[in-house]
Amino acid sequence: MPVESGSSSSASAARHPKQKRKAHSLSIRRTNSTEERPPGTYRDMLEGQDSKLPLSLRNNLLDLFGQIEREFENLYIENLELRREIDSLNERLTGDGQIMEGGDPNKGALKAKASHSTSQLSQKLKTTYKASTSKIVSSFKATAGSRAVCQLLKEYVGHRDGIWDLGVTRTQPVVLGTASADHCALLWSIETGKCVLRYAGHAGSVNSIKFHPTEQMALTASGDQTAHIWRYMVQLPAPPPQTDATASCDDDQDSSDREEGDLDGEGPGEVPTIRVATATLKSHQGVVIAADWLVGGRQVVTASWDRAANLYEVETSELVHALTGHDQELTHCCTHPSQRLVVTSSRDTTFRLWDFRDPSIHSVNVFQGHTDTVTSAVFTVGDNVVSGSDDRTVKVWDLKNMRSPIATIRTDSAVNRISVSTNQRIIALPHDNRQVRLFDMNGVRLARLPRSNRMGHRRMVCCSAWNEENQSCNLFTCGFDRQAIGWNINIPALLQEK
Repeated sequence: MPVESGSSSSASAARHPKQKRKAHSLSIRRTNSTEERPPGTYRDMLEGQDSKLPLSLRNNLLDLFGQIEREFENLYIENLELRREIDSLNERLTGDGQIMEGGDPNKGALKAKASHSTSQLSQKLKTTYKASTSKIVSSFKATAGSRAVCQLLKEYVGHRDGIWDLGVTRTQPVVLGTASADHCALLWSIETGKCVLRYAGHAGSVNSIKFHPTEQMALTASGDQTAHIWRYMVQLPAPPPQTDATASCDDDQDSSDREEGDLDGEGPGEVPTIRVATATLKSHQGVVIAADWLVGGRQVVTASWDRAANLYEVETSELVHALTGHDQELTHCCTHPSQRLVVTSSRDTTFRLWDFRDPSIHSVNVFQGHTDTVTSAVFTVGDNVVSGSDDRTVKVWDLKNMRSPIATIRTDSAVNRISVSTNQRIIALPHDNRQVRLFDMNGVRLARLPRSNRMGHRRMVCCSAWNEENQSCNLFTCGFDRQAIGWNINIPALLQEK
């Protein structure tokens, strides 16, 4: 995670990111094809036919069906070759059997050998057929599902280093905020993707950003051992004209071929910059990794690598409580949306629930449901807590009975800072392997965000955040590839796939 101060490269090193394995793009076009259909055959054949499908979607479907036909053509050729091998083998075995007739005791063994060889070839044929067709069908299904469920909204490019955290304002105007290892926090117009304000008051990596529930104030935590509260005023640019959304999604394939230098867009340029905080919270002795507002916005809580979480008064910046007990560095903190509850997560494989509802008693509960670092634990609108971990699991807990999780999600990669949508309570999981997956509260997988050569993250995804304003559902993700991405989630289609 980010460090206390210094260059952005040292901030990246202190995060201890896992070793990334370069994945290769999956192609359903085989290399042993002996025949190739002339290009444009399908388009020429269907050129005169009427269709209500958009041209881009129709062309894409034609390409997919063309690839499917070529694949089956190759399978047909392989089938013929294997059939010839089987016939040749049977002829040789039949000939050997005729020569050895006359009561040879090896005749039974010879027939058994022939049967075994034929069975092996048949099994090889079945395996080849199943593997190839499964690859085609799964690729086609993933593409169609991703297109129906989500569409790329906008990419937010301008940071000079990895983005650790992001959030959406809860007051008008609604803007997106990002916190980066480049020592800056940026505010973005969601519709245009343009940076509208920069906060440059920290001397270290900015590790988290949260917005006040009712006022235009932001809370940022930093590697310089402080948390800052700062006020902002933004003027949003005019939204761009509407474009055809069907052309924005591409095939759901790996994006590892893109390099960092391929990012489109320039930096934030000349935008209004704030360099002085309204309030500075200074009680920690290590990196402040996260911070959040308590309900009402009069107090904030911070989490640090010094193994403590601190509760502050916003008006006076005074320390109210030091929340100690974790055995290792804290990784995240989150507050309940309607009650005075705080949950902190740590590298000691636990997360703790702190209760401030009674002013005279501050109770704490420790939960040990994971086997590796708990990267985040968040509240839902109901009485649930959702925790994610480097042990590749996500667990859903009931606040009324926290002895064991009510649902467990097992994944193939470490899980970073998760988020849960307010209305539908959909869990967004950002992974180290660059994937973003969506699950419901019962642990049922709903979808995976598309990733291709022209969209999606190229390095680990660090955080996710929902925005359900104006009767639309948007999901924002950020990663160590220095960009944030906005997605429009089609909730009816998502629940229908469920």
